[in-house]
Amino acid sequence: MEVEELQRFVSNTKRLFVMTGAGISTESGIPDYRSEGIGLYSRTDRRPIQHAEFVRSASARQRYWARNFVGWPRFSSHQPNTAHLVLRDWEKLGKLHWLVTQNVDALHTKAGSQRMTELHGCMHRVFCLACGDQILRSELQKHFEALNPTWKAEAFGVAPDGDVFLTDEQVCNFQVPACHKCGGILKPDVTFFGDTVSREKVNFVHQRLAESDSMLVAGSSMQVYSGYRFALAAREKQLPIAILNIGPTRLDHFATLKLNSRCGELLPLIVAHDPTS
Repeated sequence: MEVEELQRFVSNTKRLFVMTGAGISTESGIPDYRSEGIGLYSRTDRRPIQHAEFVRSASARQRYWARNFVGWPRFSSHQPNTAHLVLRDWEKLGKLHWLVTQNVDALHTKAGSQRMTELHGCMHRVFCLACGDQILRSELQKHFEALNPTWKAEAFGVAPDGDVFLTDEQVCNFQVPACHKCGGILKPDVTFFGDTVSREKVNFVHQRLAESDSMLVAGSSMQVYSGYRFALAAREKQLPIAILNIGPTRLDHFATLKLNSRCGELLPLIVAHDPTS
């Protein structure tokens, strides 16, 4: 029944606007923040770092980067699953007009999606807060290794942003490199909690939404306003909205269609024809 409902929804659209969340990446082995009992918010020992804390506190940055250093090899090795590949194929067919992901794991990029906005940035890029210089996170890993040749720590689970849990004793000797150009603070090119998405990016996404004729939310409860605002805009434009997510979402009450299935199980069953054929 759910296959037929989503098939009808997709078949009736020509310019689909898709928003994805952590639920599309869980099948690639990356945990989400909110899953009951296993989500990172359900653990008292792990909370995502706040933007203000990262900027003002050297010890917070040391703790963050030590954890991230340990988690990076595993986090960066995750590969796209069938849901990512299906959305890439929909783009190639001309069915998917624009994809917006709230994830920072680069899995849509690895899958080959191009008509895409990473709403909260990407963990695979790092930039300097002072001069703006950018480097690849993989390059920074080499700098960490050079500065900490004998430092070792055991990780306990990898978060959606590549973080792991370590004790204060484990991180106290970890050395963090500064920007090689100006000596400034290096930060992942992601929107930390407490920070905001740039106005330019928000406006750009609104423009892509305005060009679309329907919206599909895949793997997101839409609890974060930075993504939810686009669902509100879609409702205002009276666009049909379909939700594919395990569990309730913030927009269940005004969605056209709500499907309680895993993205990787349902999306591959949908046929997306070229709208011009």
